[in-house]
Amino acid sequence: MKVAVFSTRPYDRLFLEEANGGRHVLRFFETRLDERTTALADGMDAVCIFVNDQADAPVLESLAARGIKHIALRCAGFNNVDLPTARRLGLIVSRVAAYSPYAVAEHTLAMMLALNRKLHRAYNRVREGNFALDGLLGFDMCGRTAGIVGTGKIGAVVTKLLAGFGCKVLGYDVMENPECLALGMRYQPLDTLLAESEIVTLHCPLTRENHHLIDAKALRLMRDGVMLINTSRGGLLDTRAVIAGLKSGKIGALGLDVYEEEQDLFFEDRSGHIILDDVFSRLLTFPNVLITGHQAFFTRDAIGNIASTVIENLAESEASGRCKNAVS
Repeated sequence: MKVAVFSTRPYDRLFLEEANGGRHVLRFFETRLDERTTALADGMDAVCIFVNDQADAPVLESLAARGIKHIALRCAGFNNVDLPTARRLGLIVSRVAAYSPYAVAEHTLAMMLALNRKLHRAYNRVREGNFALDGLLGFDMCGRTAGIVGTGKIGAVVTKLLAGFGCKVLGYDVMENPECLALGMRYQPLDTLLAESEIVTLHCPLTRENHHLIDAKALRLMRDGVMLINTSRGGLLDTRAVIAGLKSGKIGALGLDVYEEEQDLFFEDRSGHIILDDVFSRLLTFPNVLITGHQAFFTRDAIGNIASTVIENLAESEASGRCKNAVS
């Protein structure tokens, strides 16, 4: 199968070529997939895309007209793909459902610990010769109530880690996970979880139904000084409402690995440019905000698993016209 790989970084090429072993013809492009770049897929059978590539109706129609049969995502989320259009065009859309729940879960916990103990601020202070402890006061994780929104594979690992710290863990999902129940999780309606949790962490996919799941109304339900973590998808948060929550003190600490307008920022070196996104720039001004550039997934184990699964998805669809990891 001939595959156009968009949004390629050196690590993508390294791991995909290693997993491929010459089975498919991979053509790598640094550029993102959008309506202007579909011509790069001429002569290809499939495209391989990442989180900020655009696969809306016009893009999919252009790809289908060029003979593309498979949209292979190298991520778990699929909110950037117009699934009804893909179905209408007969395109297979595959994803990597479980590349490494540990990578994202461990990054989530790292953000919690860093924000709680102000490690990012302490690091900068010590480098400047400032060893004062003022403003660095944290709290014991043990005994705190943590609410996990989305208890699939990643949410289950987060549950295990937080239970190991001695946290009381609440959960919200459309389906209860027996693994989480066995760890002592109590499932609650979302409003109850938000009202009772001192830490709220999001681990659900982004859909039309849960866009801006955490908005001004949801924030009003939360405890004053709540810690809020999002390592899932940026669109789950209404960023302007979150900024208002930071200014009022409703949010005591915010950890973000994703941002709803990240496509113009993340995965690129912007250090020599002025950031024109005023909302994102405002987030950077708060001392109790920690932002990473969509790196929660970024471990050797996870990238290797992603590459292997993508190659297997392509091989399966080429052989049978079907794929067990197809998005239904």
